[in-house]
Amino acid sequence: MFTDRAPMVFPDPKRRYGTGRLTSTRWCVVTVEQRRYRAPVDGGDLAVTRWGDVGSAAVIAAHGVTASHQSWATVADEVAGQLMVIAPDLRGRGDSATLPGPYGITQHARDLAAVLDDAGVRRAVVAGHSMGGFVAATFAMVFPERTTAVVLVDGGPPLGPEPTGDVDVDAVLTQVIGPAMARLEQRFASADTYRRFWREHPAFRDSDVDPARVDAYADHDLHGPVGDMRSKVSVEVVRADMRDWLVNTAVRGAVERIAAPAVLLLAERGMLDGPTPLYPDEAIGGLRTRRGPLEVVRIPDTNHYSVAMGRAGAQAVAGQLRRFAGTGQGA
Repeated sequence: MFTDRAPMVFPDPKRRYGTGRLTSTRWCVVTVEQRRYRAPVDGGDLAVTRWGDVGSAAVIAAHGVTASHQSWATVADEVAGQLMVIAPDLRGRGDSATLPGPYGITQHARDLAAVLDDAGVRRAVVAGHSMGGFVAATFAMVFPERTTAVVLVDGGPPLGPEPTGDVDVDAVLTQVIGPAMARLEQRFASADTYRRFWREHPAFRDSDVDPARVDAYADHDLHGPVGDMRSKVSVEVVRADMRDWLVNTAVRGAVERIAAPAVLLLAERGMLDGPTPLYPDEAIGGLRTRRGPLEVVRIPDTNHYSVAMGRAGAQAVAGQLRRFAGTGQGA
């Protein structure tokens, strides 16, 4: 559930539209105080959530293709009091759903830079989950002077060989994220119906993701009138982003152009908690950055969602963020 309390005072308070904390009766988890505001980017304003104290070492975090900033809430808990985590709703998702184009991975990377500008942050650890991994790698390629390190979470390296000829984006979407795409076309009778949809999702049903996190994830994604509610995610933007990460040579090669320290954290299981992960072992051999072989760590007992949102995955991600941010508390 959501409860309110007196806000913390920041040296440079932003345009805030909400504050709160999230509690779980199962874990007794309390989310660190958060600030929601809007940051100027190309074509309008991006919805941003910031956890932690201004002045702390900064993390800028990008979420997955049909997700939102809520993907990073558990990680924010794990680094509470140590790091400042800044996570926007990428354009076409969440409260940034109505932002116009241009779309694509490089545009998302530019948006992250604009969010850092708005926050007065020069350099940050850049983290990305799923599609956000492609965004993080591209940010590091385009803005090396602003990248302290890169933490990729089940995303970033190319998903298979480069396609030849015309790409049937819808066919690839169905193959890679079919259930997630189908959800965008569904209608739900109520917020409770959508919450149940997510609670019963194979990735969450028997996972270590706090049910209150799942509810918050669902609530932030839903809009529309009762009886005809749907996801905020724009199908048009998802298609544009998917095409970009499939055929854009620069995006596909972004990982190998990372000059900063980097690590790739991988889930043990797939998107629906099946035994085959998004990145099987045979798909990650030989990955390199400009610094040499890419460090790869597979996180036991995680799937594509829980590797960021579950307790075990979030602890692993948080450890890498602390390691690279130089807090002295390591992985």
